[in-house]
Amino acid sequence: MTAFSIAAEIGDFSRLPDARSFMSFVGLVPSESSSGESVSRGRITRTGNIHVRTLLVEAAWQHARPLRPTSAAAMGDAAGVPADVAEAAARANRRLHSRAAHLRGRGKPANVVSTAIARELAGFVWALARMAG
Repeated sequence: MTAFSIAAEIGDFSRLPDARSFMSFVGLVPSESSSGESVSRGRITRTGNIHVRTLLVEAAWQHARPLRPTSAAAMGDAAGVPADVAEAAARANRRLHSRAAHLRGRGKPANVVSTAIARELAGFVWALARMAG
């Protein structure tokens, strides 16, 4: 449902030239205050598509849980997915879980970890959408 909702909200991913622009579109980029040589980055901007941002953050909460192997039922649901896209998604899933564990291990608050994972997930979503065409 999440993937379908994101695809429906975004529509044509080709209008977003790179992953960074997709992250910006959903408001998962840090705010910045610059003056001369001084650059200060703050919280995420939270501008853009709130529905997609919410879906990504909620999906990111799943990476706070231990990584479990994909069930046979879930693999059956992905029957029409090309093999290269399925493998890329599996690699992204493992990477996001290890990144979340790393950030939690450094003592980051749960909301910060979730937002960081949502930002990375946005990049993977953009890449997978471009792969699938």
